[in-house]
Amino acid sequence: MNMMTLWHISGWEFAALALAALLVGFSKTAVSGANTVSLAVFAAVLPARASTGVLLPLLIAGDILAVLTYRRHAHWPTLWRLFPAVGVGVVAGTLFLVRAGDGIVRTSIGAILLLMTAITLWRRRAAARPETEGAADGETGTDGPEVDGSAADGEAGTRGPEANGSAVTTRAGRTTAGAYGVLGGFTTMVANAGGPVMSMYLLSAGFRKLGFLGTSAFFFLIVNVSKVPFSAALGLIDGRSLLLDAALLVFVVPGAFIGKWAVNRINQQLFDRLVVAATVVGAVELLLS
Repeated sequence: MNMMTLWHISGWEFAALALAALLVGFSKTAVSGANTVSLAVFAAVLPARASTGVLLPLLIAGDILAVLTYRRHAHWPTLWRLFPAVGVGVVAGTLFLVRAGDGIVRTSIGAILLLMTAITLWRRRAAARPETEGAADGETGTDGPEVDGSAADGEAGTRGPEANGSAVTTRAGRTTAGAYGVLGGFTTMVANAGGPVMSMYLLSAGFRKLGFLGTSAFFFLIVNVSKVPFSAALGLIDGRSLLLDAALLVFVVPGAFIGKWAVNRINQQLFDRLVVAATVVGAVELLLS
């Protein structure tokens, strides 16, 4: 009750935050883009800037659970190419937070997410056309660019997102990784909304479920932990926010277990559609809130 009085929230509002915390755990082990729904709920119940500081420790808790679950499927070459650009984005996001108000932050992030989704869908459709034409000509081939980030369902990280590694090693691939990295760092710093941006990048690079989840798990654990000093310096994380985190942390764990159970029952096509749909929903929520 003291915690609810401290934040001036009702029982129903706490219930909404608890459900959003459950979704944090679920998103970390199943559908990454669903995390933007949690972001929208926290920003609606709490002051927008303060909500980012409350949400960050919960995200880190979910990241730890995701790493423990999918650690063998991370693709480290992709991570190393992303981190420098992400660092630039985090610094830019910190400077943006110092100057921008809540309304500008939400509108900017929502617009970026919708733009990234549109670009990714366009790229995937364009990439699918040659495969369709090749099939019509009688070419069978292999599974093409989409592998799960590991060699053979359990061998850790020996193959990249594409069979030839072009998604991360060509000049175009490095440019794409850099652009998504800066955007991911910026959006994750200003509103913990980097998940959809990186989800779109990993999908566009051809990651399948396990490689997607393993790579994103390590990515966000490292990035979110690195954001803590910045958030604390901005006054977004303090004793008041940590008290609310302590009450909500208990809901993150069952969400992660639900996600682990669900991901083995979701086929790849449905998984991709859920990620895209969750990203669009979260972006629209940010624009309308």
